[in-house]
Amino acid sequence: MGLARAHAIALVGVQGHPVEIEADIENGMVALLLVGLPDTALREARDRIRSAIVNSGETWPNRRITVGLSPASLPKRGSGFDLGIALAVLAASGTLPAAGLEGLVVIGELGLDGRIRPVPGVLPAAAAAAAAGFGTVVVAEENAAEAALVPELRVIAASRLAAFTAWIRNGSSAADPVVQVIEPGRDLSSVFSGTVVSQKVEKAPDEAVAKDLADLVGQPVARRSAEICAAGGHHLMLTGPPGVGKPIHELTDQNRPDFASVVGGSSAVES
Repeated sequence: MGLARAHAIALVGVQGHPVEIEADIENGMVALLLVGLPDTALREARDRIRSAIVNSGETWPNRRITVGLSPASLPKRGSGFDLGIALAVLAASGTLPAAGLEGLVVIGELGLDGRIRPVPGVLPAAAAAAAAGFGTVVVAEENAAEAALVPELRVIAASRLAAFTAWIRNGSSAADPVVQVIEPGRDLSSVFSGTVVSQKVEKAPDEAVAKDLADLVGQPVARRSAEICAAGGHHLMLTGPPGVGKPIHELTDQNRPDFASVVGGSSAVES
């Protein structure tokens, strides 16, 4: 038994922070202890990960397993750490080569049957991974097109835990139809036909060109948030007291909402 490491990304708003996942296996009472400010969804990962590993044909180490998420002071939320924790546990138990996890950022939720499920926020997480110096990100197949929008990243897309562990053991040169590798600079339209990456956008006539965010002066945080949400199909909510600079939409007779009377008949409503 020993110690192994994997890497993931924790999102605070739309800002990604690298997280080191350490798994230590030692003799003692059989348990999986998760430390490092995990939220409720992440604490429940203990049961998901054990079932996913067993149902993927791997051996669960019946020992005392301690998983640390560093930096410990940074809150970790969501189920996107499942895959990284599972890989760190397998590497610590010696059933998976620890060298195969070096330089990888792993993002994905695990199903009880070993499926790798998509998670929200992959685009800012992939951008944070590239900014931190990582060259490869591992995601679910459904998140591959979003992660591939970061041009300097190598993207590995897998559908199941068993397929990805086999890919690591066999080496990156092994051809596996269920593990897809997207190299930086590759033509994405030939890889993801029918996805948002390969769709062609018809340009509107010059006289009907829509407004562009490039015309907006200031508001760098709001602009970046809107761009990330538009690219990844996420929701966006801007909050704050009146006058702090949130976008304002003028109300007219054509677009006045039904709740206009609630805001006191104001000539504008903040969104």
